[in-house]
Amino acid sequence: MPSGKVGIVVFPGSNCDHDVYNVFKNILAVDTEFLWHKDGSIGDRNIIILPGGFSYGDYLRCGAISKFSSIMKDVADFARKGGIVIGICNGFQVLCEAGLLPGGLMRNENLKFVCKTVTLKVENNKSIFTTEYKIKEEINIPIAHGEGNYYCDEESLTRLIGNNQILFTYTDNPNGSLSNIAGIQNVKRNILGMMPHPERASDEMLGNTDGRRLLESVAESVAESVL
Repeated sequence: MPSGKVGIVVFPGSNCDHDVYNVFKNILAVDTEFLWHKDGSIGDRNIIILPGGFSYGDYLRCGAISKFSSIMKDVADFARKGGIVIGICNGFQVLCEAGLLPGGLMRNENLKFVCKTVTLKVENNKSIFTTEYKIKEEINIPIAHGEGNYYCDEESLTRLIGNNQILFTYTDNPNGSLSNIAGIQNVKRNILGMMPHPERASDEMLGNTDGRRLLESVAESVAESVL
């Protein structure tokens, strides 16, 4: 049985928080609770999720306002100490804006909101986030974003490649992301940011469980103390 205590940070405009909650709480049977963004502490949670949505209405750059929320200082401290943090879609944008992951997210290359299931390739299966996948395995995960075009400078890209920080790439790049990047981890390998939504591919009722292995792997890693 997966272990861990999951905290899902809720910002004004988050709309995938309940999706993630359902997977951890009801499908994986993990201790899970919501954390309001104005809270100053994550409490005893040992896995933090920044869910998808439109935090603060995305009225500035996506995630640019959320990084100033009260709880983010504790999230950043937790992450820098090796705590597991996952940012999905808008959460990925927040992590980049907060400086916890390199690079940033721009408007999709076609300047349109894209909502569909895409195919990802697993580029690294030695991470706590990807141990349940085979290297180069192709998985189907939904996306839903208007600013998912990942970019970084050449030096950062070289480091991402050299340190095996790129976990997922698109097989058919839907947004123009640099090097087809769909998801990355930090150097310490305890922070994941990805634009696709694994929580939307975790329930057998939806006909796709390719994303569940990612979330289950993370929950199990806490019990095994693998960071």
